[in-house]
Amino acid sequence: MPRRRRCRAAETAAAALLLLAGTACGSRLPERDFEQGARTPAAPAPGRAAPLAVGIITSATSPVGGDAFTGPRDGAEAYFERLNARGGIDGRRVRVHLCDDGGSGVGNSECVHRLIDGHKVVALVATTALNYAGAARVSRAGVPDIGGQPIGAAYDTYRHLYSIYGSSAPRNGKPGWNGKLYGGTEVYRYFKREHGARTAAVVSYNQAASAAYARLVERGLKAEGYRVVTEELDFALPNFRAAAADLRQQGADLVFDAVDSHGNARLCQAMDAVGARVTAKVTNVQNWSSTVPDDYRDAPRCRNALWATGSSRNYDDPSHPAVKEFRDATRGLATHSQWQLEGWAAALWFTDAARSCARHGGVTRACLDAFMSRTRAYTAHGLLLPAGFTPRAKPPATHRACLSVARWQDGRGWVSQGDMNRTCFTVPQLPYSP
Repeated sequence: MPRRRRCRAAETAAAALLLLAGTACGSRLPERDFEQGARTPAAPAPGRAAPLAVGIITSATSPVGGDAFTGPRDGAEAYFERLNARGGIDGRRVRVHLCDDGGSGVGNSECVHRLIDGHKVVALVATTALNYAGAARVSRAGVPDIGGQPIGAAYDTYRHLYSIYGSSAPRNGKPGWNGKLYGGTEVYRYFKREHGARTAAVVSYNQAASAAYARLVERGLKAEGYRVVTEELDFALPNFRAAAADLRQQGADLVFDAVDSHGNARLCQAMDAVGARVTAKVTNVQNWSSTVPDDYRDAPRCRNALWATGSSRNYDDPSHPAVKEFRDATRGLATHSQWQLEGWAAALWFTDAARSCARHGGVTRACLDAFMSRTRAYTAHGLLLPAGFTPRAKPPATHRACLSVARWQDGRGWVSQGDMNRTCFTVPQLPYSP
């Protein structure tokens, strides 16, 4: 059976830290009320079953700002709106309680308290929290957190938390295996085997989070036999043009980065300016979105060398019926992204669990949790690579991992590259500290 990519947590966490690197230090409370209101009527109509209450925690007004973390929330909301329009789950509507934790640990703990103890939610769905300080409390309460984004190590630490990508860690209160998480080298293997890449550049800031992630990427590349060129930028005064000129001189086939989104755009602009042509400028799931033409408007050559890898089916490929359903239901959104699709998949996962429970005595936290922890892997009707939560006592030395791959092309958007369930490699698993 195809297996999911297990190092996605490291990539997601690193991207979040890099976004924070460009903001002021410290945390703050949300700018708005924690509770954003239910998305269905407050009380059921006479004769109608009470709605199922679910919670979505998002760092919407975090120090990062903008819509950096709102994609999964938007995708999940769109799914639940469509579900309710079609009658809900066994006649019960889903009432969605949103909570913006402001990107702080204090705000996150308050969200957890309000949703679990106040609104008595049966589950959390599509959590996207910059600082998941309330994770231990969620676990103690036995509330399933379904399809969350693994920003940090919580989903590889606590029971009852179920990342959108799955986990085979023991989840016994310590991250991963004795404090170590593991990630594979399948991305680097893919570009080596499928595109003949041999030299890769890794661009980072001289800043702790950026440098740490760059070292992880460098280790993976070297494990796959690449010649690695490192380019370190001054965080305060980055000279992107000098880095671009050097990676051109070094003959880099691939460019990986550990810089923020704004830095990515500037790096691409510099690469176009110096004539640096690469096989691929590789980005991650957070940047897999329809905003590419605006984000990279000053770098047309580099823009068309953008490749993204992930563990979910390309949101921009409606040839698959599950993707088409997502796109049809979100037609009104101003932009689309891979994180929206993953939020949609998280809501679908909850719905499949709840329908199963409804057939077997009722939708409860315990029943939902039992569905999530079963040994059978889940694909969200083909939207996800198989994700499961069967714990392993020891981390594997190697792992069969599959990839969803897409590249940007002007006029076509993100174009899928092969079948994600067949783009698979057996690769080594490298330890890292969360």
